[in-house]
Amino acid sequence: MSADPYVSLTGWGRTAPTTALLVHPRSYEEAADAVRGAGPRGAIARGLGRAYGDAARNAGGSVLDMTALDRIHAVDGEGGVVTCEAGVSLHRLTHALLPLGWCVPVTPGTRYVTVGGAIGGDIHGGDHQMSGSFTRHVLSLELLTADGEVRTVLPGTPLFDATAGGMGLTGVILSATLRLHPVTTSLMSVDTERASDLDDLLTRLTTVNPATGRPYRYAVARIDLLARGAALGRSVLLRGEHAPLEALDALPAHARRRPLAFRPGRLPAAPAHVLSGLPSELPSGLLGRGAVGLFNEMWYRAAPRRRRAGELRRLSAFLHPLDGVPRWNRVYGRDGFVRYQFVVGDGREEALRRIVERIARRGFPSFLALLRRFGQGDPGWLSFPVAGWALALDLPAGVTGAGSFLDELDEDVAAAGGRVNLVKDARLRPDLVAAMYPRLDEFRALRAELDPSSAFTSDLSRRLDL
Repeated sequence: MSADPYVSLTGWGRTAPTTALLVHPRSYEEAADAVRGAGPRGAIARGLGRAYGDAARNAGGSVLDMTALDRIHAVDGEGGVVTCEAGVSLHRLTHALLPLGWCVPVTPGTRYVTVGGAIGGDIHGGDHQMSGSFTRHVLSLELLTADGEVRTVLPGTPLFDATAGGMGLTGVILSATLRLHPVTTSLMSVDTERASDLDDLLTRLTTVNPATGRPYRYAVARIDLLARGAALGRSVLLRGEHAPLEALDALPAHARRRPLAFRPGRLPAAPAHVLSGLPSELPSGLLGRGAVGLFNEMWYRAAPRRRRAGELRRLSAFLHPLDGVPRWNRVYGRDGFVRYQFVVGDGREEALRRIVERIARRGFPSFLALLRRFGQGDPGWLSFPVAGWALALDLPAGVTGAGSFLDELDEDVAAAGGRVNLVKDARLRPDLVAAMYPRLDEFRALRAELDPSSAFTSDLSRRLDL
């Protein structure tokens, strides 16, 4: 086991770095040794660093880089089940499983998330309305707890429900067995259309796929949060299904030879002499209101006026478009950015409208803003999704007044019975967490019983008193 002392770590948003001992366990035993030797500031597990805020940081303590525990132990190609270690990425799982006719049932906007991180964050994707969040598909997991014991944890137990979305605070996830989703091609059949305003968008997000007579499996809208008045909430809506084998009949023969081939795709690389003259990140403030407003206008106008149906796209291009842009988080400049995501329940559409109106009036430049519909909530005590409407937006961290404005939005969300996504959070006040997460006391009680000395702790857990 190796360790890097005094390493500066941030979340994917690249804000407020803290320093910790970064430990690299290569076995379960080394992970247990790292937890026992963590000292008074405790330890927290970390995967590929895609949590936006401070959930996988631990100032002055230990952080366990779990990416060396990345073996795929077994694949049941008939039953659609895989057992793997927690450090395996969803990218690697997709690469291994897609040619066998299986895919990961839930992925967020990036494949570069580990299985352990997916469980600890109970991640969701554009298919939540159909598939729920990630831990709904976990059949069992192995958890290293504070007493050094490795426990097999099953769904329906308190420890499972605390670990699902528990952000590593119940222990170190070592491995998991997952149920997979069957597919016959590596392509997506995508419908694209404009929504002229927020009411139009919410209606479209609740309509069924005319080709199947049921809700679309995947649906997400890129919403223009600078649009006001009659255009408030205008969006480009993308909805998709896994393409069936017969959909490939229209393609050239060479494109039909390997229907399950995984082709992740990347943007073409710029010439070396061009890259050498570019800064490693864009200057802060470059994505101001004018630039974002122009981009939003171009994005909206480029979308078809009427539904464009059945366009075939690579799975990766549809589900993970930003993975084709290396280090895209640097586009916000050296100050980084804040990812703010909240959900309000069904029947709270007016609250959603009021919040969108407030954001539009304030005019903060959000380069990436996504609205999606959630289905039934999941059993994790700190899992984010509940049935309703979820809005995620990015704000450059250096924008004047952004912090106080987001504090006001927190109050609006809490008053509407909604919640903020803790896995993406970096700034929520602790007094609002209990109102947003009604099972927080149960989570705290189980932690106190299982880990009385707080062997597992993080910057987020200290900030929010979890």
